[in-house]
Amino acid sequence: MLGAITSCTIIQPTRIKKNKMDYQAHRGGRGLMPENTIAAMLSVMDNEKVTTLEMDLAITKDKQVVVSHDPILNPLITTKQDGSYIMAEEVNKNIIYQMDYARLEKYDVGLKTHPGFTIQKKLAASIPRLDHLIDSVEIKSKATSRKMNYNVEIKSMEGKDGIEHPGPEEFVDLVVSVLQKKNILNRTSIQSFDLRPLRVLHEKYPNIKTAYLVFGAACADAEKQIALLGFMPTIYSPEYKYVNKAMIDYCHQKNIQVIPWTVNTKEEINSLIQLNVDGLITDYPNLY
Repeated sequence: MLGAITSCTIIQPTRIKKNKMDYQAHRGGRGLMPENTIAAMLSVMDNEKVTTLEMDLAITKDKQVVVSHDPILNPLITTKQDGSYIMAEEVNKNIIYQMDYARLEKYDVGLKTHPGFTIQKKLAASIPRLDHLIDSVEIKSKATSRKMNYNVEIKSMEGKDGIEHPGPEEFVDLVVSVLQKKNILNRTSIQSFDLRPLRVLHEKYPNIKTAYLVFGAACADAEKQIALLGFMPTIYSPEYKYVNKAMIDYCHQKNIQVIPWTVNTKEEINSLIQLNVDGLITDYPNLY
């Protein structure tokens, strides 16, 4: 026979508040428009599902922060001022960190057809300065009453300091300075595969949102990768094909968002949404 029921406190399980899905346009949606250009960013803003403009950053010789995925002028997308293309053997002559912006902006990155993205709209476009890109986006944001978020990647690598980019602290300081001047820090996350700038951000600018980019099978073990980083980032951003439930559960327990890259089919997008990711990064924002 059961004894009398005494009063007790019922402990509810901790629940992570589910954020609105963060739909990010990779390099401004390079499947549709020339990557990392102002034209791409403005065009994708017309897609009301897109919440974040994702882009990559490099530094010029005269310390301008520019929007480019590659530390060199990419032969796949670059046209010279005379209309000719950069040849593969010329690559090391065209390191962005070794040229002033006045020289860099003379190259075009919107006219040449990218072999991997043949339906891109082609138009004349130069590599933009980050501050100019932000100005253009914010003008359109004001006109449309629709503020965009930014996810900017610091493209750096150990062994390339002083050659393809400044050291991690200087790189971070240059980027943060632009974001502060444009008053968009509260709408911006800074991501990197390189642990060093992320650690600088954590130590020097702890209020800035950080996104830890990870690739390959190793990213499936989020706990191990985050331990290597040494602190809890705002966002864990793994290569999409390695996302699993254990990863998401671990990150959500630590209040870390999971935003995979770069998923380019509707089926895979839907599959990741079912796994309860917090956002997605794609070259084809028209799939959202």
